[in-house]
Amino acid sequence: MKFKMAASMDDMKKLMKKRDEIESEIKALHEVLDSQKGIGMNEPLIDSEGYPRADIDVYTVRHARHKVICLQNDYKDIMKEIEEGLYKIHAEARQKQAESSTEETPSPTSDDALSRLSPFLVIDKVDEGSPAHTCGLCVQDKILKFGSVMSHNFQNLQNIAAVVQHSKDKPLSVRILRNEKEFNVTLTPKAWSGRGLLGCSFLPIKKT
Repeated sequence: MKFKMAASMDDMKKLMKKRDEIESEIKALHEVLDSQKGIGMNEPLIDSEGYPRADIDVYTVRHARHKVICLQNDYKDIMKEIEEGLYKIHAEARQKQAESSTEETPSPTSDDALSRLSPFLVIDKVDEGSPAHTCGLCVQDKILKFGSVMSHNFQNLQNIAAVVQHSKDKPLSVRILRNEKEFNVTLTPKAWSGRGLLGCSFLPIKKT
């Protein structure tokens, strides 16, 4: 199944809803497989003598397995569409930001505007020697701006993952709040000796 390229936040919400529905379907199918002696996706359907197993419903298991494989393919497609859609939205936001910075009137991303940004993520782990550690990020730093992602357009961590993926080996501007003071750091997502491209993890900050 192919999904149409998302062009707006409304399209993104529809895709994310579809993603959640697929996740729910896959979970339900795994529960069906678990009900069949916990057979899973790879256990054999025949006994030691080569006959269909009598202790499970072979048809139900085959149907569930086939459906899971189809849904997993759909899930990969929709996650790709979500990632590309988020990147397009953020790219447009960066373009607007660049255009507005050339105007004489104050830009919405001026220092005054940035100082009014609300934190939407907090760093809960930073691995030593990672890109995040190298650029100076610390545990408990709060994120005010991550590339083009800010509190008003942040939905979930997939937003951050998309920006990171499309900013690999490129400098990324991050604005943080630390001990009630704001700082700008330049983070370059890249492969290193550990996992991921950043070497840190975030927790969303619940809006009050």
